[in-house]
Amino acid sequence: MPGSKQKKGAQAPFSSPEMRPHHSLKKKSRRFFFLLALFIPTFSVIGFLTIYPTIRGFILSFQNYTVFNIRRIRYIGLQNYERVLQSGDFGLILWNTFVWIFFSVLFQMLLGLGLALLMRKPFKGRGIYAGFVFYPWALSGFAIGLIWRWLFDGSFGIINDILIRLGIIERGISFFSDPVLAMVAVITVNIWYGFPFFAIMILAALQGIPQDVYESAWMDGANPINTFFKVTLPFIRPVLINTVLLRVIWVMNYPDIIYAMTRGGPAKATEILSVYMINIVFYENNNFSKASAVGVIIISILMVFTTFTYLVTNTKRMEL
Repeated sequence: MPGSKQKKGAQAPFSSPEMRPHHSLKKKSRRFFFLLALFIPTFSVIGFLTIYPTIRGFILSFQNYTVFNIRRIRYIGLQNYERVLQSGDFGLILWNTFVWIFFSVLFQMLLGLGLALLMRKPFKGRGIYAGFVFYPWALSGFAIGLIWRWLFDGSFGIINDILIRLGIIERGISFFSDPVLAMVAVITVNIWYGFPFFAIMILAALQGIPQDVYESAWMDGANPINTFFKVTLPFIRPVLINTVLLRVIWVMNYPDIIYAMTRGGPAKATEILSVYMINIVFYENNNFSKASAVGVIIISILMVFTTFTYLVTNTKRMEL
């Protein structure tokens, strides 16, 4: 019958405009839950390896937790923080931490910047040279510390042997017996280990600067020094700031080299906060609560430093 036939051009019931938003919302919900399912393993690993230990360490810092009193754990308030801050060595350890970070990051940045500028233009054997220079970054920090401990050894170290053969010294120097030389040694190794990271980051930033900017500067009569300070440095400044922040965080939380070379000695001359935290666990009856208090202090210092740095840099950007 003519009346029972659908009219030409009529839409099917399930394809009506009223039904389309429902299907679109359902499709978006499926996509959302699918993406969430993909991220669950990553979030679980991050939570298990970072978030949970941080929260657990914060709780432990207010308890009297040690291996020998697991059944007598109780809340002791700020006693662990008082013991750390009132320790006679805390001022020295804090100063060592500042010296360790300042000179390590400063010379890593300067050497990394110089290396990146040298490697900016292609040259023969650039790939081999880059692989050789960036090689330290691929090694374990603890292994590097052990190797350099042997190199700096006062009796059979190759560094003393070279200095004696060159006539600079007459007998071997005991680097790890002198407080100043021990700190110089560990900082030198850390600079050698960390400057390739600066070079990689800065080189990537340099390659992103348009060549037209340099050509305009040259046409205006700018010399290489003016070009560096007026063109290159402003372009790479955000990368420099972020890289410095990352290195400060990593260097402060990086006890591997110091622990492998000196264990914080001699007489705590090279002991920084992260090494101090390890030594508390090993040499103070596994006092995990006191070590956790040191860890919270480290996190607090880094949070203050990071916040201050971003506020200062953002203020300068707004002024510019």
